[in-house]
This record gives sequence, C-alpha cells and structure tokens, in this order.
Amino acid sequence: MATMRQVQCLMRRVCRGSRNYGVATQLNASSSSQTIIDKEYQHSAHNYHPIPIVFAQAKGSAVWDPEGNKYIDFLSGYSAVNQNDAQMIDGGRKAIAFYNDRFPLFAEYVTTMFGYDMVLPMNTGAEGVETAMKLARKWGYEKKRIPNNEALIVSCCGCFNGRTLGVISMSCDNEATRGFGPLMPGHLKVDFGDAEALERIFKEPIQGEAGVKIPPDGYLKAVRDLCSKYNVLMIADEIQTGLARTGKMLACEWEDVRPDVVILGKALGGGIIPVSAVLADKDVMLCIKPGQHGSTFGGNPLASAVAIASLQVIKDERLAERSAQMGEELLQQLHKIQQKHPNHVKEVRGRGLFVGVELNSESLSPVSGFELSEKLKERGVLAKSTHDTIIRFTPPLCISHDEIQEGSKALADVLEIDLPKLKKMKPKDATPPAAPSACDRCGRVVYG
Repeated sequence: MATMRQVQCLMRRVCRGSRNYGVATQLNASSSSQTIIDKEYQHSAHNYHPIPIVFAQAKGSAVWDPEGNKYIDFLSGYSAVNQNDAQMIDGGRKAIAFYNDRFPLFAEYVTTMFGYDMVLPMNTGAEGVETAMKLARKWGYEKKRIPNNEALIVSCCGCFNGRTLGVISMSCDNEATRGFGPLMPGHLKVDFGDAEALERIFKEPIQGEAGVKIPPDGYLKAVRDLCSKYNVLMIADEIQTGLARTGKMLACEWEDVRPDVVILGKALGGGIIPVSAVLADKDVMLCIKPGQHGSTFGGNPLASAVAIASLQVIKDERLAERSAQMGEELLQQLHKIQQKHPNHVKEVRGRGLFVGVELNSESLSPVSGFELSEKLKERGVLAKSTHDTIIRFTPPLCISHDEIQEGSKALADVLEIDLPKLKKMKPKDATPPAAPSACDRCGRVVYG
C-alpha cells in the first residue's frame, strides 16, 4: 500500500543519513548545532537538560555534530546502544543526554499541524497516557495550587487507555484490573455522556475498547465548557480515535473542541515503529522540569522521521476526508444488514472508519462473538470482537469501495449462513457465553 511504501522509503533515507523530510522549516547539512538546539527548545517539553551537542552521524563509538566535530561516545544512550552503530542504523542512536538533528523537525511539524506550543515524545500509547496523567497532576499542584497529594483524575466508565498500573487504575474492565491491585489512588469515575457529572475529565473522545461508543451530540462541547469554567484540564486520548480514523484529524474536531492536552499514538508510527506524543501549550507543558519525566527512546531519530512521514501521508492523501467518505459507505452497508437481521444486530454505530456492530447476546447464544470473528476470518475478513458481543470494523483508511462491499457481504453471510450452523453444532445443554460481569469499581455492567 502507498502508506507503507512511503514510510519504508523514508526509513531507508534515514538509514542513509538523508535529512530531507519535507517539513515547513528544513534542517540541512548547513544547519548549526545551535539552530537545532533552539528549535527543540521552542517546540519540545523541557523534561531533559542535555549536554549541548547534536548527533548528526554515528559510526562505531564515534559521533559527529553538524559542524563535523568528532566525539567518542562514553554513554551509548544510557546503554540503549550496546551494538556497533554501523551494524544497526547509522545516525539512529538515541541521545537523551544529548540532542539529535531529527527530533526538532518532528516537534515543529506536529505542534504546527495540531496547533499546540509543545510536544513531549514517548513510545507506546500507554506511556503517552501516563505522561498526560503526570503532566495534569503537576499542573494541578503548580498552577491550580491543589493541596499536596489531593489531585484527582476523573475518567469515564468504560474507558480503556492501556494496561500499565497507573492507567488500569482508571479502568472499568475487570480483565485489566483483577489480580493487579491495589490500584493507584486519586481516580474517580463518571458516566460516559453525562456532562452534568463532569467537573474534571480524562477521557477518550470516542470509546474504542468499550465497543466504539459515540458520545451524545454536544457532550464534548459541554465537557470543554465545564473544564474552562472550573479551571480543570481537559485531556483527550486520541491514540485510537485520532489521525483521521473518525473522519477528522482528531475526534474532538467533530464538535470544534480544543482540549488542553492531546495524546497521540498508534498510527503516528505508521505501523512501523512505536511512537506516541503528548501535545500541550507552554503553560501546561513547562510544569514538567528536567529530570521529572522522560523515556530512553522517546523522540529518537528514527521514530521522529517515521512520525513525520506518517503525518505527511495522512495530509497528502487526504485520509481524513477519505475516512469520512468510506465510513459513511460502510455504515450504510452495515445498517442494511441490521435491517435484514434485526434479531441479531442490536446496534450499528461509528464515525468515519471507526465502526462497531453490537450483537444481541440472547439471539446469538450459545455462540460467542469471538466465534463469529473466526467465521469472518474464514471468509477472508479480519475483525475482532470486544466484550464478546461487539465486533469492531476499523480497516486501513486506504480501503477500497470493493473491499467495503466484500467485508459487509462477509458479515451478512456469517449471520445468515454460519450462525445457524454454529448453533446446530452446539449441544442443546451447551453453556452460553458468560454474561458481562459487573464492574468491580462501580458495581454496574459497563460492557454488554
């Protein structure tokens, strides 16, 4: 596919030492170390205090700055690069103790694209969420003067933001939380879509792991107004919903909402390398000082180059517009299936190419959603159930009209042909799939 080819081509250019990334302000062979350092200082969080040297090339134990000065590396990225660089990726050494000449380009590009002052780079989505939580707490203590250890993060019931200990402390998913307690304090839960209950918010604009749950019209705007009214940070987890997935560059754009903090990930790495990023303005981002947060590989040269390429592909190929167009076609096809199988299809919902089909557990029993996903696989379509009764359809944004038709037909055939056969194969006394269990935190059935 074009997206993959472009990212792979850029990776090859990185390996050859090319610096032509097509961003607004280019750094080139004549860019001075000070120019690069100044650019990073302007567009990136100040969570490190690097030695003022820029890595432009590396080979073996030697590194060179843009001016051609040679240095012997006695740090090796805090032991992140034990191998000979020439055998790995020339110039790809991560330099958290120093500067590199790729990350400032990414910092400028991503902040300009989304309209924020600064970025703090990480690797995985969960790290991005952890970063946003730490940033929010630090802001609360420094700017809002919350008494020490009394900061609260409020998240929505049904949210899913990752599986680290800090992140599952927000979760309503018993599979993610059971056996890992005690969970971290300082979290409260509110109903997703209940704007009246929100005075502090940490949420996904559309809940993906919960089964592509769309917020009620006006909900995000109401959250934004409440956060502004009570001086509370609004944080949007756009890791799964962002980067054109819902038909907009960010899902929050559906209601023209600008969060205080935005978390990006997943597609930011183009399916090639883990890249995540937290965006915020200086008033928030500069609450974190050098040494208070960081990552060995966050903002490394290769990840920075790939992230720029990924964003360029989304922009150049107008993938947000394509997602909106193709998503509308997919929804139309799925609604036709719902009309034909109203007993099996409880609801079809989505935005762009972020779509969920919720099935009726009673009519499916004793067949599970996972078994239907396996039947889809046998018909050449890859999708997966979540919480047993919901099947997510989130294809690549380059999917064609014919492929939309083929995928929709596969689901129709599974419901019409395969489901009756599966039911007949099950013994009459077969144990039906377990009913959704109540959330350990709030006691309600959040999923199902």
